[in-house]
Amino acid sequence: MLMKTCTPSSVLLVCLGNICRSPTAEEVFRQQAAIAGLSIKVDSAGTGDWHIGHKPDERAQRHAKAHGYKINKLIARQVNDDDFRNFDLILAMDAQNLADLQALKNNISDNQQDMAKLALFSEEDPTYGGDDVPDPYKGGADDFEEVIERIESSAQAWIESWKAC
Repeated sequence: MLMKTCTPSSVLLVCLGNICRSPTAEEVFRQQAAIAGLSIKVDSAGTGDWHIGHKPDERAQRHAKAHGYKINKLIARQVNDDDFRNFDLILAMDAQNLADLQALKNNISDNQQDMAKLALFSEEDPTYGGDDVPDPYKGGADDFEEVIERIESSAQAWIESWKAC
């Protein structure tokens, strides 16, 4: 189910705790959009509340920095109802978070058509299309490196799809 859309004005990137995947994706997306000349508001959040107010995981910060991404100033937050009203597109790092986002969206009484569209982060990616971005939290260095590789690929795929509109 590829979701073709022209460039959104705002994108929210979501994972479980907002300390590994989504803050990394936020900065990667922000940089790639700027390089492509796109003006997009980019933010990240988590579906869970365990890490609200925390900085990204030290390992995520270290691996991101090694690739030229500074995520040390980002602060974890949880998705809220206003996110569905204030963002054009919400991209989930995995199928479970996408399902959780859909459930949250369904519980909001607003007109669903006026709310953010939801999609899997890898949806447009010809390499990883439909795959989850694996959670590296309980893993090692290779897991964090894989996350960056997948995030860079999928972010670029979304940007290329918008440039083709």
